[in-house]
Amino acid sequence: MSVPNRKVLHVDMDAFYASVEQRDDPALRGVPVVVAWRGARSVVCAASYEARKFGVRSAMPAVRAERLCPHAVFVPPDFVRYKAVSRQVREIFSRHTDLIEPLSLDEAYLDVTATKTGLPSATATAEAIRAAIREETQLTASAGVAPNKFLAKIASDWRKPDGLFVIRPQQIEAFLAPLPVGRLPGVGKVMEAKLAELGVQVVADLRALGEQALERRFGRWGRRLHELSLGIDERAVEPERPTLQISAEDTFETDLRLDEIEPHIRRLASKTWAGYQREPGRLARTVVLKLKTADFRVLTRSLTQPMPPGSERELADIACALRARVEHAPDTLYRLVGVGLSGFVDEDGYRAQTDLFASEEASLPPDRLPPLEKGD
Repeated sequence: MSVPNRKVLHVDMDAFYASVEQRDDPALRGVPVVVAWRGARSVVCAASYEARKFGVRSAMPAVRAERLCPHAVFVPPDFVRYKAVSRQVREIFSRHTDLIEPLSLDEAYLDVTATKTGLPSATATAEAIRAAIREETQLTASAGVAPNKFLAKIASDWRKPDGLFVIRPQQIEAFLAPLPVGRLPGVGKVMEAKLAELGVQVVADLRALGEQALERRFGRWGRRLHELSLGIDERAVEPERPTLQISAEDTFETDLRLDEIEPHIRRLASKTWAGYQREPGRLARTVVLKLKTADFRVLTRSLTQPMPPGSERELADIACALRARVEHAPDTLYRLVGVGLSGFVDEDGYRAQTDLFASEEASLPPDRLPPLEKGD
């Protein structure tokens, strides 16, 4: 059902941003804390467990959070501090294993099949990591222990906050059977509704439907659903996850027309370029412009060129030019804009490839030269 004897942890810091704020300001302890900028366009970055009792959740509009919990204390996020604590936690992980796959600042997978410490079990390793986090950061973390990543992630949420849960190989099928299918990765509201039409509510129903029926209905995704219903997940913990995209986006205080957003595009291009500079040895060939209309429709426009943008200004110029590919009426209002870089390639390989093409093209007559790549 999984790679034999693999032992995987998923470690998840509890209400991370809010917990850092409560740790650093004793006046915030025991009160509902919402990490967010105030304002009609702001969203919640994190909520303390005291705030969650009132229904406040991450990614919720801040104005709704304020209605749900009027006495909450709103704290603007401080990502410099959060990243510093995240580095502390990562260092604790690295004492036990080099096979660490970060998912965000506050969670990661660890393969502890073989560890540096020689602790007798994955459970003992998880307990040691949680104890060190508590002692060295004064924060709590929850952990899940399982034979694979998908099960470890479910397990880490099982006894939050400050909990530890273990799913052993012989327990997998019985553990999964009563779970709502929405607990499976990739099963969102739309897929839940489609499965409900087939009479599938829990994982046991999904398993009973069978692989062939699921594959006929959903193709390869149906086969994957069947594997998940049996607890199968062969994905390895990948310490070096290559960057797929770097982006920055912002929601305006008031909705703007397309011809009014150039200063915002250039400001966000500066942020994106700064992130790109922290990716040595990697080149991004695709520039992406993201827009969200006042009625919450999201659209993207992109351009892939033979040569990656060579400067912040060039990135901003391309992103601004991509507005010409937006077909909406000129008076359409937009509430959000984002600028991104994607299509990452290894620099050495890319340079070698372009040098090869350049030498080949030099030997061709002009009418045989390949056309420049165009993209959207």
